[in-house]
Amino acid sequence: MPQLTSTYLKEHLQSLHNATENQKFLLALSGGADSMVLADLFLKAGISFEAAHVNYHLRGEDSNLDQQVVEDFCRQYNIILHKYDVTERDKKPENSIELWAREIRYRFFFRLLEEEQLDFIVMGHHLNDQLETFIINLSKSSGITGLSGIPENNNKILRPLLHITKADIYKFAKENGVSFREDHTNQSRDYLRNQIRHDISPEMEKTNPHFWENFDKSISFLNQAKNFIEEQLQKILDDIIISEKNDEIILDKEKLASQSDFIRYEILKKYGFTNPVEQQKIFGAESGSRFKGNTLSIFVHRDQLIITHRNISDEEAAQEIILIPGEPVCFPEKILLSEDKLDRKPYWEIDPQKVVLPLKLRKAKSGDFFQPKGMKGKKLVSKFFKDEKISILARQKVWLLSDSEENVVGIINYRQDGRFLPENNNPKIYLYL
Repeated sequence: MPQLTSTYLKEHLQSLHNATENQKFLLALSGGADSMVLADLFLKAGISFEAAHVNYHLRGEDSNLDQQVVEDFCRQYNIILHKYDVTERDKKPENSIELWAREIRYRFFFRLLEEEQLDFIVMGHHLNDQLETFIINLSKSSGITGLSGIPENNNKILRPLLHITKADIYKFAKENGVSFREDHTNQSRDYLRNQIRHDISPEMEKTNPHFWENFDKSISFLNQAKNFIEEQLQKILDDIIISEKNDEIILDKEKLASQSDFIRYEILKKYGFTNPVEQQKIFGAESGSRFKGNTLSIFVHRDQLIITHRNISDEEAAQEIILIPGEPVCFPEKILLSEDKLDRKPYWEIDPQKVVLPLKLRKAKSGDFFQPKGMKGKKLVSKFFKDEKISILARQKVWLLSDSEENVVGIINYRQDGRFLPENNNPKIYLYL
């Protein structure tokens, strides 16, 4: 097992991405041992970073004390700290609290990447987290993707402590005087992850003195197998795809049908069709048949499978959300349009003299174009989606900000249009994301 030192952190971090001297990191700090040790290692390694903390207010005063630990640390070492206070507008659900909290923090972190022009989010997940995730996914029959665990480098998120055990993190904290707080809810067995942590993991650890080292190697082997399978699947898919446009993919039905059950399943899963029974119906269907998924449809046309955006109702297509200054919108995105500058980030500054009010949220339409902030030329929104590698599935969830004349003012959570930025002393309106 690797020894947890600043040298290890620096070298392993560089191995996870194409390192340059000017890259900027955002550390997710909860106040717990994992993230606070991670921050201490960054300091010792001489790597500059900014920090982010989310206060969910789920544990009363304990939540505030967690935040205090993070604030004290950042104040002591002059670290820029970005905070997000969860309020009623975030609409806490009765169930799935963990998923709700995860969505909030990742939304906040990715907005900070854009707003503060940072390069990577760095998180403190460790090898024990990896084991818990592995067992949870094993119980769900989630396939090799789930069994390969938490990725070290995925979609701008780096996790350099995934080869380090929780025990080694505690040891480092004690030896180096790192302040942190324990979350007492981690002791509760109401959650499956905690049951694994307290009842299953300790018993597995007893089976072999080299358990953690062997488990770490096994995850590495599974990742290699997953990557190999994905590469081979892509080669097969490239041969099966007849044509691919922005809004339509045509597959050779006969070529796909001749593949093994596993390959057919994995390829159709890419397009949101995960039910094996429905997959069999697709291959046995007559020409003219249509199968609807959540966001995509498959149309059977002779010896072709044509994959397109799901046909949405007229009501869905026409859906628009008018933004009124001072009135927050919680659906489809958590957004506030304001004439006042607030102590809240991230936000867009918009020149009201350059747009036709009111502003509204809507879905992308054919022919929509905008001028991404920082670029000189205009670009089709569909081309932006393709260049940013936003999947067809993900595009269905993206909302545009436009004015009343349908000019695209920005793509929510992705990029603002540079044409509508305020100039000189012009008045401003603010869109808080």
